[in-house]
Amino acid sequence: MDEKTRLIRSGLQAPTLARTVNPPIQRGSTVLMPNAASLYDDGQLTYGITGLSSPAALQSALAELEGSPDVTLYPSGLAAITGAMMAVLKAGDDVLVVDSAYKPTRRFCDRFLTRFGVTTRYYDPALDADALMALAQPNTRLILLEAPGSLTFDMQDVPAIAAAASARGILTLIDNTWGAGLLFKPLAHGVTISVQALTKYVGGHSDCFMGSATTMDAVIGDELGNAMWDVGWSVSPDDAYAMLRGLRTLATRMPRHEQNGLAVARWLEQRPEVARVLHPALPDDPGHAIWKRDFSGACGLFGVVLKPTTQRSVHAFLDALTLFGLGFSWGGFESLAIHCDPQLKSRSTPVDFEGPLLRLHIGLEDPIDLIADLERGFRALAAA
Repeated sequence: MDEKTRLIRSGLQAPTLARTVNPPIQRGSTVLMPNAASLYDDGQLTYGITGLSSPAALQSALAELEGSPDVTLYPSGLAAITGAMMAVLKAGDDVLVVDSAYKPTRRFCDRFLTRFGVTTRYYDPALDADALMALAQPNTRLILLEAPGSLTFDMQDVPAIAAAASARGILTLIDNTWGAGLLFKPLAHGVTISVQALTKYVGGHSDCFMGSATTMDAVIGDELGNAMWDVGWSVSPDDAYAMLRGLRTLATRMPRHEQNGLAVARWLEQRPEVARVLHPALPDDPGHAIWKRDFSGACGLFGVVLKPTTQRSVHAFLDALTLFGLGFSWGGFESLAIHCDPQLKSRSTPVDFEGPLLRLHIGLEDPIDLIADLERGFRALAAA
């Protein structure tokens, strides 16, 4: 063969791979089939978009975490929510979405689903299963839950709602990112589809995006996989490797997030500038009983309601922080803080707090240092 051909064709087959702790990263779009008959064999992997070695290993590990037969991967947590919804909804369907849901979920419902003839109605997270079922219509196909809710950390009685919905033939989908698939097991509590943003705690290092969805229902599992194919989603093999690496230490990191978070939350409860702390693991929290019954632990994310003060003072507080970064997302090793009030304006159910709402993510730093940083912020708030 000519040298040009030999340069193209040589080195395609690696020698026998050494046995490493983690699976190798395969990068490839084309999958070479053994024979012509295999090209259209749906039982075989025929194209790289469905995931090669590292995505397949991640799916297997996540299925173990979720207690499910299979997991579908998406390029972000939001894509997992929207992808799962598109997989099970059609024109003419009605969806009930908890009013405390992740804001981009709400944006998808209002902008995208509306264009395709799907109606979205938002319900108060305080509604119990009977009150929620009273809102259901003959065309209600799906109820979307989130517990604790984004920003306001409302708890829902997920098992009761899931059971009531199932009895009516209504599917349930939960955003379980706060529970990370570890602290709360939605499928074991009767939820149809469990979704989480792997970007947060599973990744754990704030450096890659991914989401997952899983179900115990084989038919819906096929619908999730088909929708992923139909839309053309795929995940990077390198990101899947990073997610799998993060997953290995998830059960080790989460108790530290919980301990640090509760230490800071309890300190904040005693501060004169604080009206209340929104954290379901605190005994005085309205959702504590449900959390204690259904969850095996807490993460590091919670809300802080300040006593009445100005936006200028809130900004001074945040700007004075040096250990807390000012940024969205959460679930990494680092601590973060944001001001939430601008996001509350889109809620259908009015949110009545004493003052401004902050959201804190407590990372893996020493809580004594984090408390000192917050003290610095409160001094700046007072000065402003």
